[in-house]
Amino acid sequence: MSQAEYEAAVADFIRSKGITRCPTVCLAPTQGSVAIHDQLALRRRAEPLEALREKKLRSTPLMCASADDAARGQE
Repeated sequence: MSQAEYEAAVADFIRSKGITRCPTVCLAPTQGSVAIHDQLALRRRAEPLEALREKKLRSTPLMCASADDAARGQE
């Protein structure tokens, strides 16, 4: 496949699928340069996920007691 054919195939794929940027940039932090609107999209996605993670963490009972709790149980 020539470079021109490759570029035409990629352009056709983008047109038909409606993809305008790499979806990976919206899924996970990266070390690369990311456009500000993509950074904001990542932050908008990450914030509710982090809040959900923290909510689950707070609602999960701890499985091990502290040393003070263990000492009180022994008395």
